[in-house]
Amino acid sequence: MISPLKLISVSIIVGFAFIIGGCTPGNLGSISSSLNSRYNDEQPAISGDGRWVAMVSNRYGRREILLFDVQQQSFVDLPGLNREGAIADSPSLSRTGRYLVYISSIQGRPDIFLYDRATRQSKLLTQGYRSWLRNPKISPDGRYVVFETARRGQWDIEIIDLGPNIEIDQPDGIL
Repeated sequence: MISPLKLISVSIIVGFAFIIGGCTPGNLGSISSSLNSRYNDEQPAISGDGRWVAMVSNRYGRREILLFDVQQQSFVDLPGLNREGAIADSPSLSRTGRYLVYISSIQGRPDIFLYDRATRQSKLLTQGYRSWLRNPKISPDGRYVVFETARRGQWDIEIIDLGPNIEIDQPDGIL
């Protein structure tokens, strides 16, 4: 017969092993595949159609932007978005989540980028700005980007018009 004291100590050891085993790198995929996790997920942005949620997260060992598909309940790959050595911040999504605007800082200098999920490419929008930038937001159709800038020594609002040649973000089947 096992004494109650031994049974308690075995239960505690098994419990600790389970907790520690659950934190191993081999289990990160299952832990981090849901929207909420034990990692820092912050600065959420939702697309106009409600399908996509962009966020800043450290769940893969560095600060990066992730995109979650609410319908499929899974994260989607964003090749070309998160660059090694860059700090990503402040995501904003267009109507169907085709366009994602964000701040990326390389060596401490923030710039605003536009990521197109259809082409899988990021485009630098603020090349030549010599002031601090923050809080970019994209219009639902993807044509305009508004942000805060300290160009005049105070926080002001600026708008970038991406022009009439940008493919407007609209649901399929709408002309």
